[in-house]
Amino acid sequence: MSIETLEYRLVSKEESFEIRTYSNMIIATTKVQSDYKSSTSAGFKRIFNYIVGGNDKEAKIAMTTPVISDCPSEDLRVYNISFVMPKKYSMEDLPKANTSLVSIKQKSLGDVAVLTFGGWANESRSISYQKKLSLLLEKKSIKTQGGFMIARFNSPLALMFRKNEVMVRIIS
Repeated sequence: MSIETLEYRLVSKEESFEIRTYSNMIIATTKVQSDYKSSTSAGFKRIFNYIVGGNDKEAKIAMTTPVISDCPSEDLRVYNISFVMPKKYSMEDLPKANTSLVSIKQKSLGDVAVLTFGGWANESRSISYQKKLSLLLEKKSIKTQGGFMIARFNSPLALMFRKNEVMVRIIS
């Protein structure tokens, strides 16, 4: 079974990271106030409930990848967790969530620096890869805007061959 993945245009491939341009997308998103692990778990469950029929049309919406969340940091207490909606939908086509905790929005990432990593995207690994990407961008004099994000591509049930990315919008 093939899962739709967020499309992008590769701008450049640097030594260990990529610069990509993403088109506009529609996301189902939620905010969770808790620690990183609890927030990503609760946020995933909320939005998963929306796509399996927890909406005003009881419609099932196909899962896509990645699931995108804010990257953990010391001062972050509220995390945004988002699912990208399949590209066949418009804002008008998507059903309304049965909870006010899930909202549907249009989002544009634009130009993004991306570092791919395997394994689990737990808090310490996510922070470590965020620091690595930040140093790589600093070396190349690439300026960032906004916070770092973590993109997860695998089901929580997948134990091996996991793919994650740390992403940040850049000023081009």
